[in-house]
Amino acid sequence: MSALSFLVLLVAGVGWGYLKLTGNIDTFSADGISGDRPPGTAGGQNVLVIGSDTRSGDNSGLGGSTGAVGRSDTVFLLHVYADRKHAVAVSVPRDAMVDIPACRKPDGTWTDPRRHSQFNGAFSVGETAEGNPACTQNTVEHLTGLRVDHTVVIDFAGFSALTSAVGGVRVCLPQDVYQRDLNPKLATRGSRVFAKGEQTVSGQRALDYVRLRHGIGDGSDIGRIKRQQAFVGSLVKKIKSRGMNPTTLLPLADAATDAMTVDPGLGSADKLLSFALSMKNVDLHNTKFVTVPWRYEGARVAVVEPDADELWAALKADRTLDGKETKGGRAGSGASPEASQPPVSGMGIDVAVYNGTTVTGLAARAAGLLSAHDFGVTGRATAQDQNRSRTVVAYGPGLRDEARTTARLFPGALIEQSTDAGIQLIVGQDYADAPSPAPDASSPSAASGVPADVADGARSADDDPCEDLSYG
Repeated sequence: MSALSFLVLLVAGVGWGYLKLTGNIDTFSADGISGDRPPGTAGGQNVLVIGSDTRSGDNSGLGGSTGAVGRSDTVFLLHVYADRKHAVAVSVPRDAMVDIPACRKPDGTWTDPRRHSQFNGAFSVGETAEGNPACTQNTVEHLTGLRVDHTVVIDFAGFSALTSAVGGVRVCLPQDVYQRDLNPKLATRGSRVFAKGEQTVSGQRALDYVRLRHGIGDGSDIGRIKRQQAFVGSLVKKIKSRGMNPTTLLPLADAATDAMTVDPGLGSADKLLSFALSMKNVDLHNTKFVTVPWRYEGARVAVVEPDADELWAALKADRTLDGKETKGGRAGSGASPEASQPPVSGMGIDVAVYNGTTVTGLAARAAGLLSAHDFGVTGRATAQDQNRSRTVVAYGPGLRDEARTTARLFPGALIEQSTDAGIQLIVGQDYADAPSPAPDASSPSAASGVPADVADGARSADDDPCEDLSYG
């Protein structure tokens, strides 16, 4: 589903036949996009790609959701760098627990913000078959602090048509897969659907591959995300090898525009053409795929802070995963993350500090760290709950960015919105167990700009489909 939207962005703007394509393009209303948005940047662009599993229309019978409400099956944020030679797609697990801001329903009313809700619930706000891409966009902007320049939605029918139009995609499987792996409710394993090893899939088989969870690895959505990332890389590699010309791309463009819904900014063939041409020089090796830093939280997934914020900060600065600057065509300059990211400065930020453990002196220790970085400490006290295992930075209305700055001094801290005014730091046992930092070790200038496990785990579009592939 959303995997093919990456291809859509590369090929949907073919000039030849663009008048015909314009008639195929559906757009969603911008009325639901929040007025409280992050500022835009002068460098790269951010494109939100959503795969919808609705069963309405042509999707009937393709294995979508069982109800009439559209849901987001897969989502990633594609950052295209200013030099138009690098790109990174960041997957957000559908089970991730996030804050969903106020969103517009079909009747024009707005919902109340929801805290700690499952990420894919944003697309279902309003309970319509076509889903609510504006709400998902609002949620991603709230989560990342990045302005989304464009949003693209593609459904199952579109995914199936596109994989057929491209002539199939090479994938890899670690073992045979049977019908019960696709539908665990079956009494027997049924016939074999996929054989072990490399193979080419298209249409329904491609859809089955990217949606497959059971029978491979731990059956998690995380493992499936890794397969989807490999699928996109394999797909883009094939398109590049066939040549980017009207003869090969027009059938793909026709299928793409007939199968997707876009924001008004991409709502015509000439707009798609302009955007697609801006990415024609993106290199395969420099097209990366990662997943937002995460950990399991029971049956759900938690976004790990401040690791995730470090990733968003790198994209906001248009810095690649290995720390190189690309603004103004400076990619490859060798600038290190240490040199490109300033130390933490709390000037103008006031924080109340609470000890959420029974370890004495912990609030004073945290307050001293804050003061050393020019934060204003408004008070120190013992928290009502002294059994905190994790450090929390709670922030009141309008103080999200200040809370993120605060959390940079406390690796692993959770960032939570609160109805109380100001910023409260409640230190937990994780802070008590951590060694006291060296004088300057708490600033990003003493660490990499992007968490090492994120950068090291990135996949490139030119990777072998069987190489370095996690199945959960």
